[in-house]
Amino acid sequence: MQQIHILWIDDEIDLLKPHILFLEKKNYKVSTVTNGVDALDAIEETRHDVVFLDENMPGLSGLETLVQIKEKRRNLPVIMITKSEEENLMEEAIGNQITDYLIKPLNPNQILLSLKKNLDHSRLVSEQTVSNYQQEFRKIAMDMLMVNSYEEWIVFYKKLVHWELQLENINDTGMLEILQSQKQEANSQFFKFIKKNYKDLLKDDKLLFSHNLFLKVVAPLVVKKPTLMIVMDNIRYDQFRIMESTINKYFTKIKEHDYYSILPTATQYARNAIFSGLMPLEMEKQHPEFWKNDMDEGGKNLYEKEFLSAHLKRLGLNVKHEYFKITNLAKGKELAANFQKIKENDLTVVVVNFVDMLSHSKTEMEVIKELASDDKAYRSLTMSWFTNSPLLEIIKKAQVMGLQLVITTDHGTINTQNPTKIVGPKEISTNLRYKTGRSLSYQEKDVYATSNPKEIGLPQNAINSSFVFAKEDLFFAYPNNYNYYVKYYRNTYQHGGISLEEMIIPCVVYEPK
Repeated sequence: MQQIHILWIDDEIDLLKPHILFLEKKNYKVSTVTNGVDALDAIEETRHDVVFLDENMPGLSGLETLVQIKEKRRNLPVIMITKSEEENLMEEAIGNQITDYLIKPLNPNQILLSLKKNLDHSRLVSEQTVSNYQQEFRKIAMDMLMVNSYEEWIVFYKKLVHWELQLENINDTGMLEILQSQKQEANSQFFKFIKKNYKDLLKDDKLLFSHNLFLKVVAPLVVKKPTLMIVMDNIRYDQFRIMESTINKYFTKIKEHDYYSILPTATQYARNAIFSGLMPLEMEKQHPEFWKNDMDEGGKNLYEKEFLSAHLKRLGLNVKHEYFKITNLAKGKELAANFQKIKENDLTVVVVNFVDMLSHSKTEMEVIKELASDDKAYRSLTMSWFTNSPLLEIIKKAQVMGLQLVITTDHGTINTQNPTKIVGPKEISTNLRYKTGRSLSYQEKDVYATSNPKEIGLPQNAINSSFVFAKEDLFFAYPNNYNYYVKYYRNTYQHGGISLEEMIIPCVVYEPK
């Protein structure tokens, strides 16, 4: 490890000789000066990793020296040392971007702790994180062999996401690659679980799916207190986790209701199911004027507001409600600016389409492919949007208005890597992760197929029409122009199939702080 070079600035530097010797024994290199002017020359001439700066010096004061150091070396850490404990002095030093603040008389361990906290922090965290994951690795592998229920898969997936977020912040790509291989194996096992159990899981009324989420989670809240329900289209659990630290500044988490998206994990099925409280087959039967199948012309999500109103009426909930859909920045800003107008509502629903547009843009635009080249970059781009979005302004205003908050999504998305061939007639759906149509030919091992869609609550577009769902990170490709389409769609974010990322998704209830 490279030796740390300290510049110590103090007009009584001779009195600090024991501390300097202590640090040198710990393999730190220490250079000393007795005034601010010499210090400024020293940082121009030599590279230093950190500065110890006495606050009370004759001539150029500590604070004056600090300002000029930051002008010359903005990112150079400065630890201020002083006899004074005056609050205004501390605030001024912090305002000028000191790294730490030590009070005289000093003791060696106090100095060492400050150095480790501020210089070795990343290395220490990295080493401990790797050590913790290495200990957890075997347990994760064993748990994967045992997990075999709806609830166990949610817990297991959340554990994988936890370690993914921990490991991405350290400089050990080897550990992250090992975790990614565990995620791939987990998705393989999860696909087998869904293929075997999906029909039976849907029959269990105790389990949360898209179509009963509103009934079981949202409806009980609305009758007690005005509620804001935000549905962020296409948000994965890992994306939500990094956004949550910002949400937590304004709201306190009450309960997490993580749940499964229905199949297909696509907006027209899953989000319509949330608002209608019905499976797609029942939507088609009860609301033929609103429901659109894959082959039908026109938008597939144009009637969410009507589905919601019909659902509330069916539940006997006579509540004042409004529905808004944010599809662009202008609509988001308009809603944020006028959000106070919803104060009389019992329920306000806001659907946000940005992340869905982002995933589609990665397929179509080279610049987005560069910005969201992998899951870590995809999360970072999502977080950058969220912290600068009108949605965050809406959340802040909801906190001031005292609304309880429900944040959820309709499905997640997965970075597709590997093609699987499919053959069918022209009348076949276009989604890359699921297909519906007649006379489909596919690789059996790569899909969950049903020739009787009604068994899993889906409409049958025509006689002999079936559904097939791609597993893991596969995407469907036709034999015609195969190589072109494989190159075009590989490493793009898609949804509609079966993966942990697409199916296991967050729903969190908050109270305002």
